[in-house]
Amino acid sequence: MTTPLTVFEVPLVSVPQEFQVTLSGVDYRMRITWCWPIQCWTLDIWDAATLNPILLGTSVVTGADLLAQFAYLGFPGRFVVQTDHDRLAQPTFENLGILSHLFYIPFDQGATSA
Repeated sequence: MTTPLTVFEVPLVSVPQEFQVTLSGVDYRMRITWCWPIQCWTLDIWDAATLNPILLGTSVVTGADLLAQFAYLGFPGRFVVQTDHDRLAQPTFENLGILSHLFYIPFDQGATSA
């Protein structure tokens, strides 16, 4: 019998924002900002307790695990972005959190870091 995969949608709105979120039992501080020159949302992540930066300036794009290239940081899951009706359409300034969604998938729920 297969265990269902737990997926958590990080609640976003289509404006630059900073917030705290708990993922896999760890508190993180996250910031989402729009980069006008490259027309892309970017993601910053800090440890919420110490405010030490974990990852800064990662592009929020579809088609890949946003954290895969940073496995050495020991993040307990992966981030995947998907847009309604076209899973590979990139998030726009207007549709983040509405049609484009940021999902967190913990490794302890059947996903692997490989």
